[in-house]
Amino acid sequence: MAGAIDGGIDIHLEDLPMAQQERRRFIQASSAALALAATGTLTRQSFGAGSLPDGDRASSVPKGENMQLGLVTYLWGKDWDLPTLLKNCETSNVLGLELRTQHAHGVEPSLSKRERNEVRKRFADSPVTLLGYGSNAQFHENDPQKLKTNIELAKSYIELIHDCGGTGVKVKPNGFVKDVPQEKTIAQIGKALAEVADYGQNFGQQIRVEVHGKGTSLLPHIAAMMKVADHPNATVCWNCNSQDLEGDGLKANFKMVKKYFGDTVHVREMNVGTYPYQQLFDLFVEMDYAGWILLECRTKPKDRIAALKEQREIFAKLIAQAQKTNGGQEAKRT
Repeated sequence: MAGAIDGGIDIHLEDLPMAQQERRRFIQASSAALALAATGTLTRQSFGAGSLPDGDRASSVPKGENMQLGLVTYLWGKDWDLPTLLKNCETSNVLGLELRTQHAHGVEPSLSKRERNEVRKRFADSPVTLLGYGSNAQFHENDPQKLKTNIELAKSYIELIHDCGGTGVKVKPNGFVKDVPQEKTIAQIGKALAEVADYGQNFGQQIRVEVHGKGTSLLPHIAAMMKVADHPNATVCWNCNSQDLEGDGLKANFKMVKKYFGDTVHVREMNVGTYPYQQLFDLFVEMDYAGWILLECRTKPKDRIAALKEQREIFAKLIAQAQKTNGGQEAKRT
């Protein structure tokens, strides 16, 4: 099993600013929970959704108060190098990052151990949390060799993000294969997820399955994949697709997979289009979700920092309204 999440850098917790101490305790708590899960002591709900043990949370905290806003480097951050990315996130108070492959930050599996330690130290010296990596590893391929290559790709990202100090890797289904029964593809994806999730658990890395792909993004299919995977370290990354509204609607689809939620959710610009973000936030607040809502924005604003600040304001208003809708209920404590 890999060493502690801070392996390779001699950084003492007490030497960091208080805000960074709290973030690092959060990461350590999540990693410890993942390690305990390997022994069967904890379930997915014990460490998923960015949650802390109830004893570590103030009893007066209202539901949804621990949701945080972050950024996926696609598209608003894709051409910022790592120092610029960290600076701009700090300036806009969007303090979590999911890095993507082939972006200007240059965090790739080709990095040496020394370079990975440098990435880790940059985040340790910043108020921005490295949440994980958005890989292109996909498990729907009908070609066994392509499937094996994608599984090994996912494993390489697990090792990379562990070395850089993150907590998870995003993978995805990318559609069904022509002339292959959907049930066969779903089973194949689920089995691949189980293998990758098991590997990730040994490195303290949560596997986050993005709700993605033509056909495969339908929530009943995602639920079926997760049932086949049947692994506490395989989680769902909600992706705010139009397909979320199909069938019996958003609430029913949300309920279908919410037990699988991990630490990250993808949203688009929350004031663009017709997606019912307020209803979505109502559901997240109702369940007292405590993970990261990550902006995966598609527009091209002239001033991206101003746009990030605007999304930050909208995020706060959505949570406030959802808390009001939920009657200001406090999270249930056990």
